[in-house]
Amino acid sequence: MTEIPSPSQASAHRTDSRLLELLICPVTRHPLTYDKDAQELISQKARLAYPIRDGLPIMLESEARSLDEDQG
Repeated sequence: MTEIPSPSQASAHRTDSRLLELLICPVTRHPLTYDKDAQELISQKARLAYPIRDGLPIMLESEARSLDEDQG
């Protein structure tokens, strides 16, 4: 039987750096930059930051944070 990880165990998982290297922005189809401190994938061209939650990149434009908010 497979054990289901508790929320604390799930948050302890790290995102695979090889996976991050393969991902591209779904809007621009350009490479992303990984911001380890913010746990986000940054698309400079689209000016969007995609969150990484519990080790999983959320690659939905509707979930992305606008980088232009940082300048406001």
